[in-house]
Amino acid sequence: MSAEDGVTTLARACDSLDEYLALGNEVDRLVAPGPEARFVRRPGAPSIWDANHVSGARGDGADVDTLLARAAEHYAGFPQLCFQCDPLTPTALEARLVLDGYSLHAELELLLEGELEARPGACQIRLAERDEDWERIVELSRIDHSEQGRRAERPPFSEQLTRDLVGGRRAKGPSVRTWLARADGVACAFLSSWPGGNGVGKVEDLFTRPDFRHRGIATALIVHAVEDARARGAGPVLIGADPNDTPRHMYAQIGFRPFLMRRRYVKGASGR
Repeated sequence: MSAEDGVTTLARACDSLDEYLALGNEVDRLVAPGPEARFVRRPGAPSIWDANHVSGARGDGADVDTLLARAAEHYAGFPQLCFQCDPLTPTALEARLVLDGYSLHAELELLLEGELEARPGACQIRLAERDEDWERIVELSRIDHSEQGRRAERPPFSEQLTRDLVGGRRAKGPSVRTWLARADGVACAFLSSWPGGNGVGKVEDLFTRPDFRHRGIATALIVHAVEDARARGAGPVLIGADPNDTPRHMYAQIGFRPFLMRRRYVKGASGR
C-alpha cells in the first residue's frame, strides 16, 4: 500500500466510524465556512454517548471556540456533552477538551484488508429479526454490562440503559445486521455487521456468554459478519476493541491489524 493509499483508507475509515455511530439517530451537520462537524442526537436516550455526540470535527484551531459554543447550544439540557475524536480531529480541539476537564475514553480500531485466518467453532447463526431474538440480546447484554461493571469497579448499567443501548443497535437496521449465535440450544453470543457507506465496513458489539467461551463461537460470528459486510460492498473491515481487554489479541491473531485509536471525550453526568 502506498502512502497515498494509506491516507485515503484512514480518511474513509474515520468517516465510516462516524457514519456507523450516526445510524438510527438524528443528525445535523455544520459545514464550511467555519467549523465542520456532525451533531448526532437521540433525545429519547440522552445518556448514551454513542447516540449523542459531536463527531467528524475538521478545521483548524481557530474554529474551536465556535464549535464548542455551537455544541453547547445544540445539546442544551442533555446530561453530558461528548466529542468523538480520531486521527484527523484538529489537535487544538482535543487539547482544549482536556484543558476544560473532559474525561477521556479510548478504543482501538483494527482493520482487516485481506482474508481471515480463522477456525470457527460449531454453532448456529441467524439474523436477529423477531422481538424474541432481540430479547435474547438484551439478556446477553445484561451479562456483558455486569462484567464491565465488575472490571471497572462500578455498579452495572441499569436495565433501562441496557435496553436503550440494544434499542439503539436495533434502530440501525436494516443496513446494520445483528447476528445471534446458538450452541447447545442456547442463545450465547451476538455480533453486528455493516458494509459501510464508502466501502470500509464495520463489525461491532461482539459478546459471548462466559460459559460458552473458548469454543470458537466468537470466531464463527466474526467470519459470518465479515462475509456479510463484504457481500454487501465492504472491502476493508473494522473492528473495535477495549485497549485494556484481551479480545484485541484474538482479533490480531485472525488477521486484523491495529489501525487507529479513537478517543471519546465526555463532560457531565455519567452515562454510556
